[in-house]
Amino acid sequence: MSDRPGGTNLQGEAPDAEPVVETDEATLTEDAELERTLGLTGGLAIGIGTMIGAGIFVFPGLAGGQIGTAATVSFAIGGVVALLVALPTSELATAMPKSGGGYYFISRGLGTLAGTIIGLSLWFGLVFATAFYLVGLGFYALDALAEVGITIVASPGLIVSVIAVLAGIGFTVLNVTGTENAAKLQNGIVALLLSMLVAFLGFGLLEAFGFVDAGTPPGEAADVWEVVPIMSVAALVFTSYLGFAQVATVAGEMKQPGRNLPLAMIGSVLIVTLLYVLTIFVATDIFTQDRLLEAGETAMVEVGRQLLGTPGALVIIIGGLLATMSSANASILSTSRAIYGVSKDALLPRGASRINLKYGTPHVALGMAGGPVVVLAASSCSCRRCQVLDQ
Repeated sequence: MSDRPGGTNLQGEAPDAEPVVETDEATLTEDAELERTLGLTGGLAIGIGTMIGAGIFVFPGLAGGQIGTAATVSFAIGGVVALLVALPTSELATAMPKSGGGYYFISRGLGTLAGTIIGLSLWFGLVFATAFYLVGLGFYALDALAEVGITIVASPGLIVSVIAVLAGIGFTVLNVTGTENAAKLQNGIVALLLSMLVAFLGFGLLEAFGFVDAGTPPGEAADVWEVVPIMSVAALVFTSYLGFAQVATVAGEMKQPGRNLPLAMIGSVLIVTLLYVLTIFVATDIFTQDRLLEAGETAMVEVGRQLLGTPGALVIIIGGLLATMSSANASILSTSRAIYGVSKDALLPRGASRINLKYGTPHVALGMAGGPVVVLAASSCSCRRCQVLDQ
């Protein structure tokens, strides 16, 4: 497999890939270097921080409302499938530890056209996903204020947009000032989030096995132990496992990629699968299937309230806020590396792969990642939920 992209453009010209040298310390180009500053902890934080989200804060109500405790099997199946995908992906990333992830693999294996489609799809897809995370961050911030009794006088939709825009600018600037700085923030957010979830789930398990009595309502979920419903829910929840692939996009900045890349990708899938299974088990122990179905996407907030009162609800809301922060930060980092990878092969203007000599980061690519995200976040006040809140 060649290290250079194959194929030609409409004029019959082959891509002019910039010469790159990979070492254990940095990715060297003609103009600058992209230092390998991410260790195993940073890789795990990117994978876990991107995946922890809907699987814990949204899907338990939807999945448990459909099949009850049998949803634990659905989440386990989703984790197994994700693991089967993570194994070959980590093998590819280890063999080609380059920035760009899926773009790099496809362009070297299937040629320039397929690689360009994947690279641009990663760019646009992650831009919209990041904007979605930032808007979610704004809504979680409003929910946290409402939970403690603070009323917002201004337009809620406007407040959500302001929070989303400021967060988008903040994460972009932080990533420009150094990958190590972004990784430190990611590590801190994910460590705090995991600590909160472990404590919450630990108390929920104690209640489930009768060691403590939280005064939960009697009754058991009307479990549906049938193959078709279980597999249907597994297909629904599988989408919450896809964050591990973002680790591959920053492979060019991973220390000891032969060791840390597979450990980060596979380890993040295993950790998140365990958390998902425990979360749905606790949720279906606390509430019946009908109650989960009624609560829907906000079921985990009500589970927290039932277990620990207002503090429990706040744990879930703040957990959701932290999850959206970690997802947005990791996605901006990953988006910029996809742009960087495409630009290095001259399929985008070469200037997009320019590395800032002071901070050692692709600042132009980060601007191309963060700029559209901020624009989309600014327009979020016109979304349907914001309009409902403003009424």
